[in-house]
Amino acid sequence: MNDYDDTRPGRARVGDSPELAAYYEELAKHEAGALWTVANEIEPWYPQPRSVPVLWRYADLAPLVRKALPLVRADDAGRRVVMLVNPGRRELSAAVGLLYTGLQIMGPGEAMTAHRHQAAALRFVHEGTGAWTIVDGQKLKVGPRDFAITPNNTWHEHGNEASDEPVIWQDGLDIPLVNALDAGFYEVHPELYQQPGTVVNSSLLSYAGTLLPYGVETWSRPYSPLLGWPWEPSYEALRRLARAGEGSPYDGVIMEYANPVTGGSVMPTMSAHLQLLRPGQATLAHRHTGSVVYTAAKGRGVSVIAGQRFEWQQGDVFVVPSWAWHEHANSDPGEDACLFSFNDFPVMRSLGMYREEAHPDNAGHQPVLS
Repeated sequence: MNDYDDTRPGRARVGDSPELAAYYEELAKHEAGALWTVANEIEPWYPQPRSVPVLWRYADLAPLVRKALPLVRADDAGRRVVMLVNPGRRELSAAVGLLYTGLQIMGPGEAMTAHRHQAAALRFVHEGTGAWTIVDGQKLKVGPRDFAITPNNTWHEHGNEASDEPVIWQDGLDIPLVNALDAGFYEVHPELYQQPGTVVNSSLLSYAGTLLPYGVETWSRPYSPLLGWPWEPSYEALRRLARAGEGSPYDGVIMEYANPVTGGSVMPTMSAHLQLLRPGQATLAHRHTGSVVYTAAKGRGVSVIAGQRFEWQQGDVFVVPSWAWHEHANSDPGEDACLFSFNDFPVMRSLGMYREEAHPDNAGHQPVLS
């Protein structure tokens, strides 16, 4: 059954005629149009995302990312990034829905100039031990599989203090969303570089524990005061949760990176999760509004997205479009697997648009089409 021109009540079913064609031309001369000609397209029965499921293999992309290092100066390019573009969203340079992602490389000893923009950003480190970022004067050091945020309109700059190896990290931004709302701004720091505070990793020292600072200035900004989440304690938190219970039938053992003050998402427009799949575990299929970018943080596995089977291993990136059935499985019978992900769920929930449902057939699994 076609979602746009079926015969169910409440859908536009206006035929064609020479008189109507002339009428539409007359409306167009006044920059107007007839709603019934597009109603079935702009108000579908359920979400019809233009994005399609895609998997980008890190083994294929990493050499191409490194190839850019001698070809393009980072300051000339602004940021030396290879972006991952969804075939259905090329006009937006989006990876899925209204989310952007790309792989950024910084050479040994390299430092980028400071800037800020309306778009919120996050980072997941793939390789290299010398990466640092300064966010509104706070310097943060990050290593492989660490997660960090750059909230919107915060001054930030990045660099690699290692003397012998590049850093590759994955950027995630809501640039397509900001541009869709015609709200984009970009500024270069008036002094080109920030003066960092004397304490490195101050946000981790203050907010990364199980207790909150007391008797100091109350945090009231709309994003997390904690700017980074190192891999080891995050992974250990997952392992502890796995000992406490079975987890979700759809996502395995899953946790959200949280604002330690509010318990909510790390930023107003994007949230991030880390999930663990036990050895050999296969989840059930579900779907939800909101787009997700996944990165394989550990191990190897298989995900079925909208009936397509994708095999992944550490470093690979894949996407789940809004309202697409998806399920995951750990291919290794002896080791756990972990997926890092970020999404636009905070936007969906803030606007009252979030919806989720389980797959009703095949004992909770979707049929594999390819």
